[in-house]
Order: sequence, then C-alpha cells, then structure tokens
Amino acid sequence: MQTSQQQGFPPMLDSSETRHQAILSTIAQIPKGYVSTYGEVASLAGYPGNARLVGRILKKLPSETKIPWHRVVNASGRSSFPDGSDKQREQFQKLQEEKIVILNGRIRLSNYKQHGNEC
Repeated sequence: MQTSQQQGFPPMLDSSETRHQAILSTIAQIPKGYVSTYGEVASLAGYPGNARLVGRILKKLPSETKIPWHRVVNASGRSSFPDGSDKQREQFQKLQEEKIVILNGRIRLSNYKQHGNEC
C-alpha cells in the first residue's frame, strides 16, 4: 500500500503554515519577466495536484505584499480574475511592466513560463 505522499498528497504532518510558506517561497522565486501556473507552483512547492490551494493562499495576500502574485496564471496562460476587473487590469499592467506580452487576454506560456513544459 502506498503512503499518501507516494500517491501525490502532501505529508500528513505538514501544517497549514508549512504549506503556506512553501507556496509563497516558490512564488517569490519566479523571476521578473516570467510566469508560472498555479499547478506548477503547487508541484514545485511539493504539493502536486493542489493548484486550488495556491489560489486560496494568493487570495488572502494583503494588498501591500512583496510576493509577485501577478506572475501566477492559469494553465491556459490567462488571468484567473474576471475579465475587465480591476485586479485583472492590475495583473496585466504589472506583467507588461516586466515586458510580458499579453495578446487577447492570454500569455504565451511557451515564451514566458519559468520552467518550460516540465510541470
């Protein structure tokens, strides 16, 4: 029988705070001019299959955070904010300031994804 970790689940002894810190640390390492997907962040932080957890953590960040939340996009290279919302405009503005091209609301992940196609 496989353990929960062998099945791709986070270790049971991990606290919520440990997961939170691992995810924020992973996001903090995304270089300027690149993006990562929610799923990629979860995998790199050690929590594969937990893309929604990444979204929940980002949603709770204070507005004055130094974490580059704007560099996290969905698997199709789009913002997860509603089209035309203030937060989507803010995210796009921050990405464009980093020279990331957004066409029709989408980022070409093959050009800007931090870790290529490995995740």
